[in-house]
Amino acid sequence: MRIVLVEDNEMLASGISKTLQDQGHSVDAFSDGAKADQYLAWEGADIAIIDINLPGMDGIHITRRLRDRSQNFPVLILTARSETADRVAGLDAGADDYLVKPFAIEELEARIRALARRQGNMKQEREKVGCLSYNRRSRRLFIKDTEVDMPRRELVLLETLLEKQGQFISKTLLADTLYGVGSDTGLNAVELSISRLRRQLKGSGVVIRTARGIGYMLEETTDG
Repeated sequence: MRIVLVEDNEMLASGISKTLQDQGHSVDAFSDGAKADQYLAWEGADIAIIDINLPGMDGIHITRRLRDRSQNFPVLILTARSETADRVAGLDAGADDYLVKPFAIEELEARIRALARRQGNMKQEREKVGCLSYNRRSRRLFIKDTEVDMPRRELVLLETLLEKQGQFISKTLLADTLYGVGSDTGLNAVELSISRLRRQLKGSGVVIRTARGIGYMLEETTDG
């Protein structure tokens, strides 16, 4: 998933980012609320984690603005305020959940999983294309009747291609999803990941098409 984290505590933001990246997610972290709002307006996210107290623009304002733009991805509010009124303000602005600091990183992970499940309810839990079957909730992949143990990076890539099946996705967008916007990782890394994923999908009845200058597309084939 592409997760946007808006948190001005550098140590906390670094810890959250590293944990989520270790789980195979891409994380775009911002410490300034106004810059985060601008990014979200253009790029969106799969899930946004937003602190309330921020320079530039507070988290309540960010959340209200993205809902006004009809951006409906899940939002988790982080706050050091324990007062009920502040939590209610966040939820009324459009947040889906909240977490009061300090918190255990395991609880944050559980909240993210819960939000992802809710978001997944709007999509098919199980994707079937050709001889490939993928369960979004358990993140288990089967080709025919055999389970495939796929590295997290390729799994995220597959999820992204499945979500936009039949559409070309640019290499830049895939790089942002896999490594985060502004990552030093070059676009060649996407080509390597695509190459590895293609090898793992042999015999699945699914192929990854390439259109030069446009991007990549996942589609079913009769050759599988």
